[in-house]
Amino acid sequence: MRALRCFQICCITLLFSQICISANDLQGHPVILVPGDGGSQIEGRLDKPTAVHYVCSKKTDYWFSLWLNMELLVPIVIDCWVDNMKLTYDNITRTTSNNLGVDIRIPDFGNSTSVEWIDPSKASAGNYFATIAESILKFGYERNVSLRGAPYDFRKAPNELQDYFVNTKALVEDTYSRTNGQKIIFITHSMGSPMILYFLNHQTQEWKNKYIKSWISLAGCWAGTIKALKVYAQGDNLGVRVLSETALREQQRTSPSLSWLMPSSMQWSPEEVMVQTSSRNYTIQDYQEFFLDIDFPLGYDMWQDTHPLVHELTAPGVEIHCIFGTGVDTAERLVYTKSTPLGKATIIMGDGDGTVNVRSLAACSKWVNEQSQPVYVQAFPKRDHMAVLYDPVILDYIQRVVAASQEGEAVR
Repeated sequence: MRALRCFQICCITLLFSQICISANDLQGHPVILVPGDGGSQIEGRLDKPTAVHYVCSKKTDYWFSLWLNMELLVPIVIDCWVDNMKLTYDNITRTTSNNLGVDIRIPDFGNSTSVEWIDPSKASAGNYFATIAESILKFGYERNVSLRGAPYDFRKAPNELQDYFVNTKALVEDTYSRTNGQKIIFITHSMGSPMILYFLNHQTQEWKNKYIKSWISLAGCWAGTIKALKVYAQGDNLGVRVLSETALREQQRTSPSLSWLMPSSMQWSPEEVMVQTSSRNYTIQDYQEFFLDIDFPLGYDMWQDTHPLVHELTAPGVEIHCIFGTGVDTAERLVYTKSTPLGKATIIMGDGDGTVNVRSLAACSKWVNEQSQPVYVQAFPKRDHMAVLYDPVILDYIQRVVAASQEGEAVR
Protein backbone atom coordinates (compact mmCIF):
# COMPACT_ATOMS: atom_id res chain seq x y z
CA MET A 1 0.00 0.00 0.00
CA ARG A 2 2.88 2.37 0.76
CA ALA A 3 4.22 1.92 -2.79
CA LEU A 4 0.76 2.47 -4.25
CA ARG A 5 0.28 5.71 -2.25
CA CYS A 6 3.67 6.91 -3.46
CA PHE A 7 2.61 6.16 -7.02
CA GLN A 8 -0.65 8.04 -6.57
CA ILE A 9 1.19 11.09 -5.20
CA CYS A 10 3.77 11.07 -8.00
CA CYS A 11 1.40 10.33 -10.88
CA ILE A 12 1.22 13.23 -13.33
CA THR A 13 -2.05 13.88 -15.15
CA LEU A 14 -1.65 14.42 -18.86
CA LEU A 15 -3.43 17.39 -20.36
CA PHE A 16 -3.86 16.13 -23.90
CA SER A 17 -5.77 19.20 -24.99
CA GLN A 18 -2.74 21.45 -24.50
CA ILE A 19 -0.97 20.12 -27.59
CA CYS A 20 -2.45 20.18 -31.07
CA ILE A 21 -0.65 18.16 -33.75
CA SER A 22 -0.92 18.11 -37.52
CA ALA A 23 0.63 15.53 -39.85
CA ASN A 24 1.62 18.32 -42.25
CA ASP A 25 3.99 20.25 -39.98
CA LEU A 26 5.59 17.58 -37.82
CA GLN A 27 9.26 16.68 -37.79
CA GLY A 28 9.39 13.88 -35.28
CA HIS A 29 12.44 12.58 -33.52
CA PRO A 30 13.73 9.18 -34.64
CA VAL A 31 12.48 6.18 -32.69
CA ILE A 32 14.19 2.98 -31.56
CA LEU A 33 11.86 0.15 -30.48
CA VAL A 34 13.14 -2.18 -27.75
CA PRO A 35 11.11 -5.33 -27.06
CA GLY A 36 10.45 -7.24 -23.87
CA ASP A 37 10.62 -10.91 -22.99
CA GLY A 38 9.56 -12.90 -26.06
CA GLY A 39 9.52 -9.78 -28.24
CA SER A 40 12.40 -10.58 -30.62
CA GLN A 41 12.50 -13.02 -33.49
CA ILE A 42 14.94 -15.90 -33.00
CA GLU A 43 16.41 -18.03 -35.78
CA GLY A 44 18.11 -21.39 -35.34
CA ARG A 45 20.40 -23.71 -37.27
CA LEU A 46 21.04 -27.30 -36.18
CA ASP A 47 23.84 -29.81 -36.23
CA LYS A 48 22.94 -31.94 -33.21
CA PRO A 49 24.31 -35.35 -32.25
CA THR A 50 20.89 -36.55 -31.04
CA ALA A 51 17.25 -35.56 -31.09
CA VAL A 52 14.71 -35.78 -28.28
CA HIS A 53 12.05 -37.28 -30.58
CA TYR A 54 11.94 -38.97 -33.96
CA VAL A 55 9.97 -36.03 -35.39
CA CYS A 56 12.75 -33.59 -34.44
CA SER A 57 15.42 -32.53 -36.91
CA LYS A 58 19.04 -33.05 -35.94
CA LYS A 59 20.59 -31.06 -38.79
CA THR A 60 19.54 -28.15 -40.96
CA ASP A 61 21.66 -26.48 -43.64
CA TYR A 62 19.69 -23.27 -43.32
CA TRP A 63 18.49 -20.81 -40.70
CA PHE A 64 14.84 -21.29 -39.74
CA SER A 65 12.38 -19.35 -37.59
CA LEU A 66 12.47 -20.67 -34.06
CA TRP A 67 10.54 -17.88 -32.33
CA LEU A 68 7.83 -17.03 -32.99
CA ASN A 69 6.90 -20.01 -35.15
CA MET A 70 3.39 -21.24 -34.40
CA GLU A 71 4.03 -24.47 -36.29
CA LEU A 72 6.53 -25.48 -33.61
CA LEU A 73 4.20 -24.77 -30.70
CA VAL A 74 2.03 -27.86 -31.05
CA PRO A 75 2.02 -31.08 -29.00
CA ILE A 76 4.97 -33.45 -29.59
CA VAL A 77 6.75 -30.93 -31.83
CA ILE A 78 6.98 -28.64 -28.81
CA ASP A 79 9.54 -31.07 -27.38
CA CYS A 80 11.84 -30.24 -30.31
CA TRP A 81 11.34 -26.53 -29.69
CA VAL A 82 12.13 -26.84 -25.99
CA ASP A 83 15.34 -28.74 -26.72
CA ASN A 84 16.43 -26.16 -29.27
CA MET A 85 15.59 -23.13 -27.13
CA LYS A 86 16.85 -24.13 -23.71
CA LEU A 87 20.15 -22.91 -22.32
CA THR A 88 22.85 -24.64 -20.29
CA TYR A 89 24.14 -22.71 -17.28
CA ASP A 90 27.72 -23.00 -16.00
CA ASN A 91 27.85 -21.89 -12.37
CA ILE A 92 31.64 -21.63 -12.54
CA THR A 93 31.85 -19.17 -15.45
CA ARG A 94 28.38 -17.79 -14.53
CA THR A 95 27.37 -17.88 -18.18
CA THR A 96 24.92 -19.77 -20.36
CA SER A 97 25.34 -21.51 -23.69
CA ASN A 98 22.99 -22.92 -26.30
CA ASN A 99 22.17 -26.61 -26.32
CA LEU A 100 24.81 -28.74 -28.05
CA GLY A 101 24.61 -28.42 -31.82
CA VAL A 102 22.23 -25.44 -31.79
CA ASP A 103 23.23 -22.09 -33.29
CA ILE A 104 21.02 -19.11 -32.46
CA ARG A 105 20.88 -15.65 -33.99
CA ILE A 106 18.65 -12.60 -33.57
CA PRO A 107 17.85 -11.31 -37.07
CA ASP A 108 17.68 -7.77 -38.43
CA PHE A 109 19.21 -5.75 -35.61
CA GLY A 110 18.62 -2.09 -36.41
CA ASN A 111 15.54 -2.66 -38.51
CA SER A 112 12.14 -2.26 -36.88
CA THR A 113 10.49 -5.07 -38.83
CA SER A 114 11.72 -7.93 -36.62
CA VAL A 115 10.13 -6.37 -33.53
CA GLU A 116 7.00 -5.19 -35.30
CA TRP A 117 6.14 -8.81 -36.09
CA ILE A 118 7.75 -11.57 -34.03
CA ASP A 119 6.14 -14.12 -36.34
CA PRO A 120 7.82 -13.54 -39.76
CA SER A 121 4.66 -14.77 -41.48
CA LYS A 122 2.86 -11.77 -39.91
CA ALA A 123 0.14 -13.91 -38.36
CA SER A 124 -2.03 -11.80 -36.08
CA ALA A 125 -0.67 -13.51 -32.94
CA GLY A 126 2.77 -12.19 -33.84
CA ASN A 127 1.81 -8.50 -33.92
CA TYR A 128 4.12 -6.84 -31.42
CA PHE A 129 5.20 -3.26 -32.19
CA ALA A 130 3.44 -3.25 -35.58
CA THR A 131 0.47 -1.15 -34.47
CA ILE A 132 2.72 1.47 -32.86
CA ALA A 133 4.95 1.53 -35.94
CA GLU A 134 2.03 2.05 -38.30
CA SER A 135 0.64 4.81 -36.08
CA ILE A 136 3.81 6.92 -36.39
CA LEU A 137 4.89 6.04 -39.94
CA LYS A 138 2.16 8.36 -41.22
CA PHE A 139 4.14 11.28 -39.81
CA GLY A 140 6.94 10.74 -42.28
CA TYR A 141 9.00 8.14 -40.43
CA GLU A 142 11.04 5.72 -42.52
CA ARG A 143 11.94 2.19 -41.51
CA ASN A 144 15.65 1.59 -40.93
CA VAL A 145 16.30 5.35 -40.99
CA SER A 146 14.11 7.16 -38.45
CA LEU A 147 12.23 4.07 -37.18
CA ARG A 148 14.53 1.35 -35.96
CA GLY A 149 14.59 -1.70 -33.69
CA ALA A 150 16.98 -3.17 -31.15
CA PRO A 151 16.05 -6.84 -30.66
CA TYR A 152 18.09 -9.11 -28.40
CA ASP A 153 18.25 -12.66 -27.05
CA PHE A 154 15.52 -12.30 -24.46
CA ARG A 155 16.54 -15.53 -22.74
CA LYS A 156 19.49 -13.68 -21.23
CA ALA A 157 19.90 -10.85 -18.74
CA PRO A 158 22.12 -7.77 -19.21
CA ASN A 159 25.20 -9.41 -17.68
CA GLU A 160 25.43 -11.64 -20.78
CA LEU A 161 24.42 -9.03 -23.35
CA GLN A 162 27.41 -6.69 -23.40
CA ASP A 163 27.77 -6.98 -27.19
CA TYR A 164 24.12 -5.99 -27.48
CA PHE A 165 24.70 -2.79 -25.51
CA VAL A 166 27.73 -1.91 -27.62
CA ASN A 167 25.58 -2.38 -30.73
CA THR A 168 22.70 -0.39 -29.22
CA LYS A 169 24.98 2.55 -28.50
CA ALA A 170 26.26 2.41 -32.08
CA LEU A 171 22.66 2.21 -33.33
CA VAL A 172 21.71 5.35 -31.41
CA GLU A 173 24.68 7.25 -32.83
CA ASP A 174 24.06 5.96 -36.36
CA THR A 175 20.37 6.93 -36.20
CA TYR A 176 21.33 10.38 -34.90
CA SER A 177 23.69 10.76 -37.88
CA ARG A 178 21.17 9.47 -40.45
CA THR A 179 18.56 11.97 -39.28
CA ASN A 180 20.79 15.04 -39.35
CA GLY A 181 21.45 15.24 -35.63
CA GLN A 182 17.94 14.53 -34.34
CA LYS A 183 17.92 13.11 -30.82
CA ILE A 184 16.52 9.62 -30.28
CA ILE A 185 13.32 8.49 -28.58
CA PHE A 186 13.33 5.00 -27.10
CA ILE A 187 10.04 3.09 -26.95
CA THR A 188 10.38 0.04 -24.73
CA HIS A 189 8.02 -2.65 -23.52
CA SER A 190 8.05 -4.81 -20.39
CA MET A 191 11.54 -6.30 -19.81
CA GLY A 192 12.88 -3.95 -22.47
CA SER A 193 12.45 -1.11 -19.96
CA PRO A 194 14.89 -2.36 -17.28
CA MET A 195 17.14 -3.46 -20.17
CA ILE A 196 17.40 0.13 -21.41
CA LEU A 197 17.65 1.43 -17.85
CA TYR A 198 20.75 -0.75 -17.46
CA PHE A 199 22.07 0.63 -20.76
CA LEU A 200 21.47 4.28 -19.82
CA ASN A 201 22.95 3.80 -16.34
CA HIS A 202 26.21 2.85 -18.10
CA GLN A 203 26.39 5.94 -20.35
CA THR A 204 27.77 9.35 -19.41
CA GLN A 205 25.34 12.18 -18.85
CA GLU A 206 27.10 14.08 -21.63
CA TRP A 207 26.34 11.26 -24.07
CA LYS A 208 22.69 11.06 -22.97
CA ASN A 209 22.27 14.83 -23.28
CA LYS A 210 23.57 14.72 -26.84
CA TYR A 211 21.75 11.69 -28.20
CA ILE A 212 18.54 11.00 -26.22
CA LYS A 213 15.44 13.16 -26.54
CA SER A 214 13.03 11.06 -24.51
CA TRP A 215 12.03 7.58 -23.47
CA ILE A 216 8.56 6.03 -23.54
CA SER A 217 8.30 2.98 -21.31
CA LEU A 218 5.25 0.76 -21.76
CA ALA A 219 4.42 -1.68 -18.94
CA GLY A 220 7.95 -1.61 -17.59
CA CYS A 221 8.77 -4.48 -15.27
CA TRP A 222 11.04 -2.38 -13.08
CA ALA A 223 11.12 -4.44 -9.90
CA GLY A 224 10.12 -7.93 -10.97
CA THR A 225 6.85 -9.83 -10.83
CA ILE A 226 5.25 -12.63 -8.85
CA LYS A 227 4.57 -14.34 -12.18
CA ALA A 228 8.28 -15.25 -12.39
CA LEU A 229 7.83 -17.42 -9.29
CA LYS A 230 4.82 -19.08 -10.92
CA VAL A 231 6.82 -19.86 -14.07
CA TYR A 232 9.59 -21.47 -12.02
CA ALA A 233 7.13 -23.56 -10.04
CA GLN A 234 4.56 -24.36 -12.69
CA GLY A 235 5.67 -23.16 -16.10
CA ASP A 236 3.66 -21.08 -18.53
CA ASN A 237 1.82 -22.47 -21.55
CA LEU A 238 2.08 -19.19 -23.52
CA GLY A 239 -1.70 -19.02 -23.68
CA VAL A 240 -1.97 -22.28 -25.67
CA ARG A 241 -4.17 -24.57 -23.58
CA VAL A 242 -3.13 -27.82 -25.25
CA LEU A 243 0.53 -27.27 -24.38
CA SER A 244 2.05 -28.72 -21.24
CA GLU A 245 3.19 -26.08 -18.77
CA THR A 246 5.59 -28.60 -17.25
CA ALA A 247 7.22 -29.29 -20.63
CA LEU A 248 7.67 -25.59 -21.32
CA ARG A 249 9.00 -25.04 -17.81
CA GLU A 250 12.04 -27.12 -18.75
CA GLN A 251 13.07 -24.40 -21.19
CA GLN A 252 11.76 -21.39 -19.29
CA ARG A 253 13.75 -22.20 -16.16
CA THR A 254 17.03 -22.12 -18.07
CA SER A 255 16.68 -18.45 -19.02
CA PRO A 256 18.61 -16.09 -16.71
CA SER A 257 16.20 -13.33 -17.72
CA LEU A 258 13.52 -15.14 -15.71
CA SER A 259 15.63 -14.94 -12.55
CA TRP A 260 16.18 -11.25 -13.32
CA LEU A 261 12.41 -10.76 -13.16
CA MET A 262 12.03 -12.19 -9.66
CA PRO A 263 10.33 -9.79 -7.22
CA SER A 264 12.75 -7.19 -5.87
CA SER A 265 13.34 -6.24 -2.25
CA MET A 266 12.93 -2.63 -3.42
CA GLN A 267 9.17 -3.27 -3.61
CA TRP A 268 8.48 -6.44 -1.58
CA SER A 269 9.10 -6.41 2.18
CA PRO A 270 10.91 -9.23 4.06
CA GLU A 271 7.69 -10.07 5.93
CA GLU A 272 5.48 -10.42 2.87
CA VAL A 273 4.56 -13.99 1.93
CA MET A 274 4.78 -14.60 -1.82
CA VAL A 275 4.52 -18.40 -1.86
CA GLN A 276 2.61 -20.38 0.75
CA THR A 277 2.64 -24.18 1.28
CA SER A 278 1.30 -26.54 3.93
CA SER A 279 4.70 -26.69 5.62
CA ARG A 280 6.28 -23.24 5.16
CA ASN A 281 6.06 -19.80 3.58
CA TYR A 282 8.51 -18.07 1.25
CA THR A 283 9.36 -14.37 1.33
CA ILE A 284 11.91 -12.24 -0.49
CA GLN A 285 14.51 -13.63 1.93
CA ASP A 286 13.85 -17.28 1.06
CA TYR A 287 14.86 -17.52 -2.58
CA GLN A 288 17.61 -20.06 -1.96
CA GLU A 289 15.20 -22.38 -0.15
CA PHE A 290 12.56 -21.83 -2.82
CA PHE A 291 14.92 -22.95 -5.58
CA LEU A 292 16.07 -25.95 -3.55
CA ASP A 293 12.49 -26.98 -2.88
CA ILE A 294 11.51 -26.85 -6.55
CA ASP A 295 14.62 -28.93 -7.34
CA PHE A 296 16.31 -26.21 -9.37
CA PRO A 297 19.26 -24.95 -7.28
CA LEU A 298 20.93 -23.36 -10.32
CA GLY A 299 18.10 -20.84 -10.32
CA TYR A 300 19.52 -19.29 -7.15
CA ASP A 301 22.93 -18.92 -8.82
CA MET A 302 21.27 -17.17 -11.76
CA TRP A 303 19.39 -14.89 -9.38
CA GLN A 304 22.63 -13.98 -7.61
CA ASP A 305 24.11 -13.05 -11.00
CA THR A 306 21.20 -10.95 -12.16
CA HIS A 307 19.37 -9.33 -9.25
CA PRO A 308 21.95 -6.54 -8.62
CA LEU A 309 21.91 -5.33 -12.25
CA VAL A 310 19.25 -2.61 -11.84
CA HIS A 311 18.23 -3.36 -8.25
CA GLU A 312 18.64 0.20 -7.01
CA LEU A 313 16.64 1.61 -9.96
CA THR A 314 19.08 4.46 -10.47
CA ALA A 315 17.39 7.30 -12.34
CA PRO A 316 18.04 7.14 -16.10
CA GLY A 317 18.99 10.79 -16.53
CA VAL A 318 16.69 11.33 -19.51
CA GLU A 319 13.11 12.51 -19.93
CA ILE A 320 10.85 9.50 -19.41
CA HIS A 321 7.17 8.78 -19.97
CA CYS A 322 6.25 5.81 -17.79
CA ILE A 323 2.98 4.28 -19.02
CA PHE A 324 1.24 1.17 -17.73
CA GLY A 325 -2.11 -0.48 -17.13
CA THR A 326 -3.77 -1.15 -13.78
CA GLY A 327 -6.91 -2.74 -12.42
CA VAL A 328 -6.32 -6.16 -13.98
CA ASP A 329 -6.15 -9.26 -11.77
CA THR A 330 -2.46 -10.08 -11.29
CA ALA A 331 -0.85 -12.90 -9.29
CA GLU A 332 0.01 -11.61 -5.80
CA ARG A 333 0.55 -14.89 -3.91
CA LEU A 334 0.82 -18.58 -4.81
CA VAL A 335 -0.86 -20.98 -2.38
CA TYR A 336 -0.14 -24.73 -2.32
CA THR A 337 -2.04 -27.29 -0.25
CA LYS A 338 0.96 -29.63 -0.38
CA SER A 339 4.38 -29.12 1.20
CA THR A 340 6.37 -28.24 -1.93
CA PRO A 341 5.78 -25.27 -4.26
CA LEU A 342 5.51 -27.28 -7.48
CA GLY A 343 2.74 -27.57 -10.06
CA LYS A 344 -0.57 -25.73 -10.04
CA ALA A 345 -1.26 -23.34 -7.21
CA THR A 346 -4.26 -21.39 -6.05
CA ILE A 347 -3.43 -17.84 -7.05
CA ILE A 348 -4.45 -14.92 -4.88
CA MET A 349 -4.87 -11.91 -7.10
CA GLY A 350 -3.88 -8.30 -6.61
CA ASP A 351 -3.57 -5.16 -8.73
CA GLY A 352 -1.45 -4.89 -11.84
CA ASP A 353 -1.69 -5.38 -15.60
CA GLY A 354 -2.26 -9.14 -15.52
CA THR A 355 1.47 -9.87 -15.79
CA VAL A 356 3.34 -7.32 -13.66
CA ASN A 357 2.28 -6.15 -10.21
CA VAL A 358 1.36 -2.48 -9.88
CA ARG A 359 4.12 -1.77 -7.36
CA SER A 360 6.70 -2.82 -9.97
CA LEU A 361 4.99 -0.98 -12.83
CA ALA A 362 4.83 2.22 -10.76
CA ALA A 363 8.37 2.00 -9.35
CA CYS A 364 9.49 4.56 -11.96
CA SER A 365 7.64 7.24 -9.98
CA LYS A 366 10.61 7.39 -7.57
CA TRP A 367 12.56 9.26 -10.25
CA VAL A 368 10.30 12.31 -10.03
CA ASN A 369 12.48 13.55 -7.17
CA GLU A 370 15.75 11.94 -8.28
CA GLN A 371 16.57 13.60 -11.58
CA SER A 372 16.27 17.03 -13.17
CA GLN A 373 14.83 15.68 -16.41
CA PRO A 374 11.00 15.41 -16.55
CA VAL A 375 9.34 12.20 -15.37
CA TYR A 376 5.78 11.65 -16.57
CA VAL A 377 3.89 8.77 -14.95
CA GLN A 378 0.51 7.70 -16.27
CA ALA A 379 -1.64 4.70 -15.33
CA PHE A 380 -4.40 3.57 -17.69
CA PRO A 381 -7.13 1.56 -15.91
CA LYS A 382 -8.16 -1.83 -17.28
CA ARG A 383 -5.34 -2.10 -19.84
CA ASP A 384 -3.43 -5.34 -19.61
CA HIS A 385 0.25 -5.99 -20.25
CA MET A 386 -0.10 -6.30 -24.03
CA ALA A 387 -3.00 -3.86 -24.51
CA VAL A 388 -0.64 -0.92 -23.94
CA LEU A 389 0.82 -1.71 -27.37
CA TYR A 390 -2.50 -1.35 -29.19
CA ASP A 391 -4.78 0.89 -27.13
CA PRO A 392 -5.97 3.96 -29.13
CA VAL A 393 -5.59 6.39 -26.22
CA ILE A 394 -2.04 5.21 -25.54
CA LEU A 395 -1.23 5.33 -29.26
CA ASP A 396 -2.39 8.93 -29.24
CA TYR A 397 -0.09 9.66 -26.30
CA ILE A 398 2.86 8.08 -28.14
CA GLN A 399 2.16 10.14 -31.25
CA ARG A 400 2.18 13.33 -29.18
CA VAL A 401 5.62 12.50 -27.79
CA VAL A 402 7.40 11.20 -30.89
CA ALA A 403 5.90 13.72 -33.30
CA ALA A 404 6.91 16.85 -31.41
CA SER A 405 7.20 19.81 -33.79
CA GLN A 406 10.26 21.37 -32.19
CA GLU A 407 13.19 20.46 -29.94
CA GLY A 408 12.35 20.67 -26.26
CA GLU A 409 8.55 20.36 -26.58
CA ALA A 410 7.07 17.89 -24.11
CA VAL A 411 3.72 16.32 -23.40
CA ARG A 412 2.47 17.83 -20.16
